[in-house]
Amino acid sequence: MNEKFFDLKKEKQDRMINAALKVFAMGSYKHASTDDIVSEAGISKGLLFHYFGSKLGLYSFLYDYSVRFMKLELTSGVSSSEKDYFEIRRQMEYAKLQVLKNYPYMQQFLNRCRVENVSEALMAIERQKTVLSDVQAVLKNQANRSLFKEDVDYEKLDQMLTFTLEGLMNARFEDASFHPDMLYEETCSYLNMLKRLSYR
Repeated sequence: MNEKFFDLKKEKQDRMINAALKVFAMGSYKHASTDDIVSEAGISKGLLFHYFGSKLGLYSFLYDYSVRFMKLELTSGVSSSEKDYFEIRRQMEYAKLQVLKNYPYMQQFLNRCRVENVSEALMAIERQKTVLSDVQAVLKNQANRSLFKEDVDYEKLDQMLTFTLEGLMNARFEDASFHPDMLYEETCSYLNMLKRLSYR
């Protein structure tokens, strides 16, 4: 983590983080422009490079920051005693959406990183590439699978739900209607419907 950066006022930190998250999330690492980032943040390019050294340094910092932030919210936001799969997923989505109130593009950025194909960017995030998926797997593995109907394939259901919730978020960003609380309500409606269809 960049200690000098954290000496800045929180408002300025968040403005720079959110600008970079947005630009990297909307395009690949290759096409993300530091000119766009500094324009979005309302700062000079010199200031950006003072704190992060390079575009790669900024990207690496953002990924590390996002993983730490999201991991903290997920692990503190999901009850360790919860056994209902759909309640675990609800708590996970609630934790993510609390993050997005401060950092609207953080999940989109993390999703984009999963499909990144530029070697220097891949190497910069390699060490932490599976941290969040590992955390999510541990949380979901708390679930009591005996609650499901016999003909429900848990793995396919879990994958289908993940694709659906990611698709919902993408759609809300694309049509400029994203709002964390509204997306959470929509997410819960899908979880409730699938729970009724999947449990005994």
